[in-house]
Amino acid sequence: MICNDVRLEPPAFSDLDSSFMTIALACAAYGGSLGEVPVGAVLVHDQRILATGFNQPILRHDATAHAEVVAVRQACARLKNYRLPPDCTLYVTLEPCTMCLGALIHARVARLVFAATEPKAGVIVSQQNFCQQTFYNHHLQVEQGLLAEQSRILLQDFFRKRRAAKKQAKIARV
Repeated sequence: MICNDVRLEPPAFSDLDSSFMTIALACAAYGGSLGEVPVGAVLVHDQRILATGFNQPILRHDATAHAEVVAVRQACARLKNYRLPPDCTLYVTLEPCTMCLGALIHARVARLVFAATEPKAGVIVSQQNFCQQTFYNHHLQVEQGLLAEQSRILLQDFFRKRRAAKKQAKIARV
């Protein structure tokens, strides 16, 4: 899908796209191993990685430390500019929320590729379809579904283990 112009056929992802999303999944898995919700992001320009990120709100005591925002902040600091170069692509393992989409728009990300949809808080396709709004001063190309099943499995396993640990803790208290 391209914002403001819906493509009916699924996108054709390149091997390079798959490689970058695989790195995003590795970032997500690392964050999950630290107790964070396993979401990972990779920001790319000219086929080179500018920055990576994983969810870190617990570790950083920062509600805004989502994988996408972490990657954008890292890239902007590296480039010493709050705007990214043209043609940057962000690969992220989960559909962005409102805050993250805002960061991508303000940083001028050209292309967003995400793996799994986020039925509760995703604002690209799952809830509000914010990308299709005409009032934004920047529009990005959006493609979804790349390695979606791997991302879904990573998230489901994480939350299954978290629920089991809470259940065990509750039993131990009794």
